[in-house]
Amino acid sequence: MLNQVLDHAWIASHIPHQGSMCLLDCVEAWDQQRIQCRAFSHRAADNPLRAEGQLGAACGIEYAAQAMAVHGVLLAPPDSSRARAGYLVSVRGTQLYVPRLDDIAADLWVEATCITRSENNILYQFSVSAAGRLLLDGRAAVVLDADALTSTSGDVP
Repeated sequence: MLNQVLDHAWIASHIPHQGSMCLLDCVEAWDQQRIQCRAFSHRAADNPLRAEGQLGAACGIEYAAQAMAVHGVLLAPPDSSRARAGYLVSVRGTQLYVPRLDDIAADLWVEATCITRSENNILYQFSVSAAGRLLLDGRAAVVLDADALTSTSGDVP
Protein backbone atom coordinates (compact mmCIF):
# COMPACT_ATOMS: atom_id res chain seq x y z
CA MET A 1 0.00 0.00 0.00
CA LEU A 2 1.20 3.49 -0.79
CA ASN A 3 1.30 5.61 2.33
CA GLN A 4 1.09 9.06 0.80
CA VAL A 5 -1.55 10.77 2.94
CA LEU A 6 -3.88 12.93 0.85
CA ASP A 7 -5.90 15.51 2.79
CA HIS A 8 -9.46 16.79 2.51
CA ALA A 9 -8.45 19.67 0.22
CA TRP A 10 -6.81 17.24 -2.21
CA ILE A 11 -9.88 14.98 -2.17
CA ALA A 12 -12.29 17.90 -2.73
CA SER A 13 -10.23 19.11 -5.68
CA HIS A 14 -10.41 15.72 -7.40
CA ILE A 15 -13.97 14.43 -6.92
CA PRO A 16 -17.29 16.10 -7.76
CA HIS A 17 -18.50 16.16 -4.13
CA GLN A 18 -18.02 19.67 -2.78
CA GLY A 19 -18.54 21.59 0.43
CA SER A 20 -19.94 19.56 3.29
CA MET A 21 -20.89 16.82 0.81
CA CYS A 22 -17.19 15.90 0.50
CA LEU A 23 -17.29 13.48 3.43
CA LEU A 24 -13.76 12.03 3.52
CA ASP A 25 -11.04 13.78 5.48
CA CYS A 26 -7.99 11.96 4.18
CA VAL A 27 -6.68 9.02 2.22
CA GLU A 28 -4.45 7.03 4.54
CA ALA A 29 -3.20 4.44 2.03
CA TRP A 30 -3.96 3.02 -1.41
CA ASP A 31 -2.67 0.73 -4.11
CA GLN A 32 -4.02 -0.75 -7.36
CA GLN A 33 -6.60 -2.88 -5.52
CA ARG A 34 -7.54 -1.02 -2.36
CA ILE A 35 -8.02 2.38 -0.76
CA GLN A 36 -8.23 3.24 2.93
CA CYS A 37 -9.68 6.56 4.02
CA ARG A 38 -10.51 8.27 7.28
CA ALA A 39 -13.48 10.53 8.03
CA PHE A 40 -14.81 12.45 10.98
CA SER A 41 -17.64 14.29 9.18
CA HIS A 42 -20.14 11.75 10.55
CA ARG A 43 -20.06 13.70 13.83
CA ALA A 44 -20.75 17.09 12.20
CA ALA A 45 -24.12 18.59 13.05
CA ASP A 46 -24.32 20.01 9.51
CA ASN A 47 -23.59 16.71 7.74
CA PRO A 48 -25.86 16.96 4.65
CA LEU A 49 -26.89 13.30 4.94
CA ARG A 50 -28.45 13.75 8.38
CA ALA A 51 -32.20 13.27 8.64
CA GLU A 52 -34.13 14.25 11.76
CA GLY A 53 -30.86 15.01 13.51
CA GLN A 54 -29.36 11.57 12.91
CA LEU A 55 -27.00 9.99 10.42
CA GLY A 56 -28.28 6.52 9.62
CA ALA A 57 -25.77 3.71 9.12
CA ALA A 58 -26.84 3.29 5.47
CA CYS A 59 -25.20 6.68 4.83
CA GLY A 60 -21.91 4.83 5.22
CA ILE A 61 -22.49 3.61 1.66
CA GLU A 62 -21.92 7.19 0.47
CA TYR A 63 -18.65 7.32 2.41
CA ALA A 64 -17.58 4.13 0.66
CA ALA A 65 -18.72 5.44 -2.74
CA GLN A 66 -16.58 8.55 -2.29
CA ALA A 67 -13.60 6.36 -1.41
CA MET A 68 -14.21 4.46 -4.66
CA ALA A 69 -14.33 7.77 -6.56
CA VAL A 70 -11.00 8.83 -5.06
CA HIS A 71 -9.57 5.41 -5.93
CA GLY A 72 -10.63 5.94 -9.53
CA VAL A 73 -8.85 9.29 -9.64
CA LEU A 74 -5.70 7.78 -8.18
CA LEU A 75 -5.73 4.95 -10.74
CA ALA A 76 -6.27 7.26 -13.74
CA PRO A 77 -3.29 7.37 -16.09
CA PRO A 78 -1.07 10.36 -15.33
CA ASP A 79 -1.44 11.64 -18.89
CA SER A 80 -5.26 11.75 -18.72
CA SER A 81 -6.84 15.15 -18.24
CA ARG A 82 -9.20 13.75 -15.61
CA ALA A 83 -10.58 10.47 -14.32
CA ARG A 84 -13.61 9.05 -16.08
CA ALA A 85 -16.90 9.69 -14.31
CA GLY A 86 -18.15 6.71 -12.36
CA TYR A 87 -21.71 5.94 -11.35
CA LEU A 88 -22.73 3.73 -8.45
CA VAL A 89 -25.25 1.39 -10.08
CA SER A 90 -25.72 -1.38 -7.54
CA VAL A 91 -25.14 -2.09 -3.86
CA ARG A 92 -25.50 -5.70 -2.75
CA GLY A 93 -24.99 -7.85 0.31
CA THR A 94 -24.86 -4.82 2.56
CA GLN A 95 -24.97 -5.50 6.27
CA LEU A 96 -25.55 -2.70 8.79
CA TYR A 97 -24.18 -3.59 12.21
CA VAL A 98 -25.23 -0.35 13.94
CA PRO A 99 -28.35 1.80 13.48
CA ARG A 100 -26.52 5.11 13.06
CA LEU A 101 -23.12 6.70 12.58
CA ASP A 102 -23.42 10.12 14.22
CA ASP A 103 -23.12 8.63 17.71
CA ILE A 104 -19.80 6.89 16.89
CA ALA A 105 -17.10 8.81 18.78
CA ALA A 106 -14.11 7.45 16.84
CA ASP A 107 -13.14 8.45 13.29
CA LEU A 108 -14.55 6.28 10.52
CA TRP A 109 -12.16 4.00 8.65
CA VAL A 110 -13.51 3.55 5.11
CA GLU A 111 -12.01 0.81 2.96
CA ALA A 112 -12.83 -0.27 -0.59
CA THR A 113 -11.19 -3.22 -2.32
CA CYS A 114 -11.53 -3.90 -6.04
CA ILE A 115 -12.83 -7.43 -6.59
CA THR A 116 -12.95 -7.27 -10.39
CA ARG A 117 -12.47 -4.65 -13.06
CA SER A 118 -13.15 -4.37 -16.78
CA GLU A 119 -13.07 -1.50 -19.27
CA ASN A 120 -16.30 0.09 -17.98
CA ASN A 121 -17.21 -1.80 -14.80
CA ILE A 122 -15.67 -2.14 -11.35
CA LEU A 123 -16.92 -4.29 -8.49
CA TYR A 124 -15.78 -3.26 -5.00
CA GLN A 125 -16.05 -4.84 -1.57
CA PHE A 126 -16.37 -2.07 1.01
CA SER A 127 -16.45 -1.65 4.76
CA VAL A 128 -16.81 1.15 7.27
CA SER A 129 -15.47 0.63 10.77
CA ALA A 130 -14.46 2.69 13.80
CA ALA A 131 -12.00 1.81 16.55
CA GLY A 132 -11.78 -1.75 15.23
CA ARG A 133 -15.57 -2.24 15.20
CA LEU A 134 -17.24 -3.09 11.90
CA LEU A 135 -20.19 -0.75 11.28
CA LEU A 136 -21.28 -1.82 7.78
CA ASP A 137 -20.00 -3.70 4.78
CA GLY A 138 -21.12 -4.81 1.35
CA ARG A 139 -20.36 -4.80 -2.37
CA ALA A 140 -20.88 -2.02 -4.89
CA ALA A 141 -20.82 -1.96 -8.68
CA VAL A 142 -19.54 1.12 -10.46
CA VAL A 143 -20.03 1.85 -14.17
CA LEU A 144 -17.59 4.19 -15.89
CA ASP A 145 -18.55 6.29 -18.89
CA ALA A 146 -22.24 5.43 -18.64
CA ASP A 147 -22.90 7.47 -21.79
CA ALA A 148 -20.76 5.02 -23.77
CA LEU A 149 -23.12 2.22 -22.76
CA THR A 150 -26.14 3.83 -24.42
CA SER A 151 -26.90 3.61 -28.10
CA THR A 152 -25.52 6.47 -30.17
CA SER A 153 -27.77 5.70 -33.11
CA GLY A 154 -30.67 7.59 -31.64
CA ASP A 155 -32.85 4.48 -31.60
CA VAL A 156 -34.98 3.94 -28.55
CA PRO A 157 -35.12 0.30 -27.46
